Amino acid sequence: MQFASIVMKNIMSRSDCPISFALDLFGDKWSLLIIRDLVFEEREFYKDFLSSPEGIATNILSDRLKKLENIGIIKSEIYEKLKTKKRYSLTKKGIDLIPILVEIIVWSSTYQKGLAVSSEFLNKLKANREKVINNLKANLNQKL
Repeated sequence: MQFASIVMKNIMSRSDCPISFALDLFGDKWSLLIIRDLVFEEREFYKDFLSSPEGIATNILSDRLKKLENIGIIKSEIYEKLKTKKRYSLTKKGIDLIPILVEIIVWSSTYQKGLAVSSEFLNKLKANREKVINNLKANLNQKL
């Protein structure tokens, strides 16, 4: 594998490895948790993300939201009901991360018991993972 630096909207990639590329874009824990909150918790506003149990700091949240927006994983728009608020949502590029999040959930639940994921959701994934993924994607695509 040939290694090279790739620049994408101020994101410097360490190599041309596809896994490294993905990690450079959304691989820090906060970015994935923001994406998680948009997919599974239906959080949409800055204040909503602050209420996540992991306790993200305001400066880190602002930075990650800007980064995710700059690389096209999320978008923001002025909230019609209150013009001083922004509503965040996933783009198609962000929605396409859902299968990865689902695989992380399955893997984590396999190797760590007692995580905050319902057995009902895990059973649905075991029965028909593709259907669950497609339903999540369809729900978020309606918001585009």
